[in-house]
Amino acid sequence: MKRHLSRLLAFVLVVCIGLMQVSPALADTVTVTGSYSQDTIAVINSLRETLQIPEDSPERIPAQAQAKKLISDFASRYRRDPSLTKLSSFTTMRTALNSLAGHYTSYPNRPIPQKMKDRLEQEFKQAELAIQRGV
Repeated sequence: MKRHLSRLLAFVLVVCIGLMQVSPALADTVTVTGSYSQDTIAVINSLRETLQIPEDSPERIPAQAQAKKLISDFASRYRRDPSLTKLSSFTTMRTALNSLAGHYTSYPNRPIPQKMKDRLEQEFKQAELAIQRGV
């Protein structure tokens, strides 16, 4: 009897997981492709969307986890490229990503302060302008 109940429970869980909708914050997952300028713009747009998720939303925690993975992927792909380390867009992005990842790691349950959101937005704009100029 226990064996049948455990199989039934496993089946019900699989069906429930299969029927769940994908979170909008995770639906547009960004992958690092190797094109620095395109990847930078894609990461900025994805992080902006993550920062705009309300603090009481159930999507916030999975979106933050996805953002941490995206930051890690971006940093590990480009940090060792000597042609990029001198670009102002790269140093600005690295500063923004480090502060955001640090907050997510140190204070995972706390909301991001408005002052930090404002500074991140300013750094994202600077990085976008530098990408457009090619520096």
